[in-house]
Amino acid sequence: MTATGLILGIILLVVYIIFWRWHSQGSGKLTSKEIDQYISIIEKLPIPEEEIRAIVSRLRPWAEADDGKPVYMFNMIRFFDEVRTYPGAPEFKGTPDEANNRYMKGIIGLWLKHASYPMIDGTGQRPNLINIEPERDWAHATVARYPNRRTFLKLNADPAYAPCSPYKFMSMELDLLPITGKIVVPDLRLLVGGVFLITFFAINWIIAVV
Repeated sequence: MTATGLILGIILLVVYIIFWRWHSQGSGKLTSKEIDQYISIIEKLPIPEEEIRAIVSRLRPWAEADDGKPVYMFNMIRFFDEVRTYPGAPEFKGTPDEANNRYMKGIIGLWLKHASYPMIDGTGQRPNLINIEPERDWAHATVARYPNRRTFLKLNADPAYAPCSPYKFMSMELDLLPITGKIVVPDLRLLVGGVFLITFFAINWIIAVV
């Protein structure tokens, strides 16, 4: 192996270790002290008291049942016809879609900071093929990955989250379902292509050093 190849290998290894640590942050199960700390901050989000109480009543037992594993948040969304007036954004006069776009601009940086990211985001194809409850006419869906429940709570308790949170809740009706990822399969085209690419470079490296 040449000196250049060795240096490149070391650099790639260091970058991968940094990526691994970022992607795996927040390991270990939540403690009661942590849960109390995060909940006390989330309770102060600038959204109506009745709504935040309902959220916290479900959030706490979910956090207490932490298994330390990655969690996938399945968002089923229906936009309101008009935005609702929220205490955290009383001046906003735009459409629900514009409010959600404002929220998304604020959340992207927080997702990256907390090693979280959307895996699926798309508009529903009408009509819903199976709709047991006619009033549940979901128009949008998002699946976001979090390394664990701790990072989800940390994100929602982050000081940067409070200013953007009203724009989400004022614009949509939302069902948020946490999912344990027992089977998470990436796009097979990328997986197979990656395997072939690694095989190609491995064979050429072996040929070069033999």
